Amino acid sequence: MKDEESGNRLGSYLRARRELVSPAQAGLPPGGNRRVPGLRREEVALLAGISPDYYLRLERGRDKNPSPQVLESLARVLHLDDVEQTYLLGLAAARPRAPRRKRPEHVPARVHELLAHLQIPAFVEGRAFDVLASNPMAVALSPRLRPGQNRLRSLLLDPEERSFHQDWTKATAEFVAALRTTIGNDTQNPRFVELVGELALSSQRFRTLWARHDVRSLDGGTTTVHHPVVGELHLHRDKLAVEDVILVVYYPDKDSDSDEKLQLLAALSHPEPADTAHDGPVDGPHRKTPDEQALPRRRD
Repeated sequence: MKDEESGNRLGSYLRARRELVSPAQAGLPPGGNRRVPGLRREEVALLAGISPDYYLRLERGRDKNPSPQVLESLARVLHLDDVEQTYLLGLAAARPRAPRRKRPEHVPARVHELLAHLQIPAFVEGRAFDVLASNPMAVALSPRLRPGQNRLRSLLLDPEERSFHQDWTKATAEFVAALRTTIGNDTQNPRFVELVGELALSSQRFRTLWARHDVRSLDGGTTTVHHPVVGELHLHRDKLAVEDVILVVYYPDKDSDSDEKLQLLAALSHPEPADTAHDGPVDGPHRKTPDEQALPRRRD
């Protein structure tokens, strides 16, 4: 996007955030003939205790070394939470660096073994929400959790995701904000550049959210989804870092309605194999085994 291309990420973030703060939130009278959404530059400067000229230089990228005290004052005026303030401080501390070659994201063998043993939906994702590995229960929960899928792309571009998530609007906002947090200063990473570029061209929802510059951590929590077979599921979500990747697990409260539905989904996804060995006669015509079919026909 433009802010990453121009290199003025600090200024772009400040501008996006002040446009989201209303005069009323800042304790100012609304006034008339406001030509910009949110706060004016001079209002931010006044409330932060800095000169309008200095704030203008910050937004335009002419001063890239503000003190932590100035940034903390701006964070207060812009109503930033802890995650957003940390992100702001990180933008100011960032220094240009030569891109380094990233090694491919790798799922450790022991994690594959763990996935095979877990009886709840579990999968491994990369930094850009690429699904790198998953167990059968994850795929039964959603076919978009197969390896090779991208969770954010599916969420924004797959129509089935709208009906799957109880609150699709909230989910998209959280995921896009989490992607920006994950990217941080790694703006030259080819995978991030590719994904952001693709979604910016394909999704108006992504373009709107990306322009807000929201940041947040998408760690543990709860979610409600609508499965097309078993119905509504209330699930907890935990994310566990394993080397360079993230193990994600979904699980219900024990003995809850969602627990019973998840067990039903497991049974439907893994039906008992038919018993092919019988001690006595069976109803219906006898089906020859491959060995019997291979035997020469005896002539009486």
